[in-house]
Amino acid sequence: MSDNPQQPDLPEIPRAVPARGSRWPPQLIWLIPLAAVVIGGWLAVTTILEQGPTITITFKTGEGIVPGKTKIKYKDVDVGIVKTVVVAEDLKTVIVSAELAKAAEKHLVDDTRFWVVHARISGSGVSGLATLLSGSYIAVDVGHAAAKRRSFAGLEIPPAIVADVPGRQFTLHAQNLGSLAIGSPVYFRRLQVGQVAAYDLDADGSGVSVKIFINSPFDRYVNSVTRFWHASGIDLSLDAGGVRVTTESLVSLLIGGLAFETPAQSASTAPAPPDTEFILFPTREEAARNPDRLVENYILVFRESVRGLAVGAPVDFRGIVIGEVASINVDYDPVKADIVIPVEIRLYPDRLSSRYRGRPAQSRNSRDLLDKMVERGFRAQLRTGNLLTGQIYVALDLFPGAAKAKLDWTKRPLELPTVPGSLQELQTTMASIASKLDRVPFDTLGANLDETLRNAGSLLKRIDTEVAPELHATLENARRTLSSAERVLSPDTPLQVDAREAMREIARAAQAFRILADYLERHPEALISGKKEDPK
Repeated sequence: MSDNPQQPDLPEIPRAVPARGSRWPPQLIWLIPLAAVVIGGWLAVTTILEQGPTITITFKTGEGIVPGKTKIKYKDVDVGIVKTVVVAEDLKTVIVSAELAKAAEKHLVDDTRFWVVHARISGSGVSGLATLLSGSYIAVDVGHAAAKRRSFAGLEIPPAIVADVPGRQFTLHAQNLGSLAIGSPVYFRRLQVGQVAAYDLDADGSGVSVKIFINSPFDRYVNSVTRFWHASGIDLSLDAGGVRVTTESLVSLLIGGLAFETPAQSASTAPAPPDTEFILFPTREEAARNPDRLVENYILVFRESVRGLAVGAPVDFRGIVIGEVASINVDYDPVKADIVIPVEIRLYPDRLSSRYRGRPAQSRNSRDLLDKMVERGFRAQLRTGNLLTGQIYVALDLFPGAAKAKLDWTKRPLELPTVPGSLQELQTTMASIASKLDRVPFDTLGANLDETLRNAGSLLKRIDTEVAPELHATLENARRTLSSAERVLSPDTPLQVDAREAMREIARAAQAFRILADYLERHPEALISGKKEDPK
């Protein structure tokens, strides 16, 4: 307390103590934000360096694709995510932008494929059922090309084969696709060993190309001479052995299929390399035929109807199909002023090679041989192949009674002589018979027959008035005679009784004569001395 009562008490003011100087210079304060910038930049660079590539995928529609949710998966492992989905400027497709993991960058090459996986139901099966709960995703199949790529065209249909499946791919050429689809099975000895991977129409539109994949180790059974054929549906055949029904499997009935076989004598041939091309035959029978390397064209000129003959109809030689019909045309013959039907055929001489086995090769197709055959009656004829459908075919055979013909070797193609078909011959015969019947004088024959019938009527009337009464009397006398004979020959008549008694007497006399003869044979002296009395 102060002695002065007027002044209030004041707190004691602390004494100022001089502060010591800072150890850091003021300029070093800026190191803290600089360090923050460096750390932020390092984090940004690290993030950029660790960020995966961004790619674009083009699809026809964006069905099932959601930005920020739809994953990109490889073997069911997440390797990326969809960022954006926009419509292309031409409004025909959608462009999907996706970010992939850093490790996927080296696999973005030309043949890498992308497709949307969702629930699908097709003839080859049901797939993607898991996406009903988890949602659709984009699957990726890693390629093996060297060129890098960032923009891809997505597949609308999942590929049947992925790149890492062991096996080999081959190409088949056929006239039509049949009932095949992607995923259709390929069979070897009724065992499924592969499937159809893709198909496309040929550039010239003349056929289709089918790519198939044969799984390992079955691909080693495909070599340069392997035959492929359609195994779709049911093969029904009727022959001397009965009815045969052949099919590969129930699956091939529903979605189609292929089958192949390698000839036994070529089983040891080296396997065919990948992408080897083969012919796809319609049936197993056609595939089993030996290839026709030699083809010869001929012309057949017919002056009769060819109704029922079609392009592709067989050309037959005594039951052996040696060719086929190539074309059917119409032409005018100025020499005979007639309309003719030129039919062009293709023959395959190799199919008859066994008939010339052991002969010199130069003589097999020589002019001399064909001239001799034509001289002996080698002709072409139209014959009915099926009575129900009316289909006809061309038959080559020897007709010894055919008119003389000679080949003109200056024509190309060479024209072979023909003879009328069996139906035409029948029609000609019927026409000849009808012509002969027209020359028969039916009116005169009718008048003569009428006169003959009138005479016959008069004769019958005379028989009824003159002959019939006498015939009746004669028959009555015959009846009485037969009645008398019946009474005489009756078993109980006296004549029959006396006759039987006489027969019995004759039988007893014959028996006595046999006894006498037997006795005289034993005692011939009895003829002189008489019968001796039996001693007592």
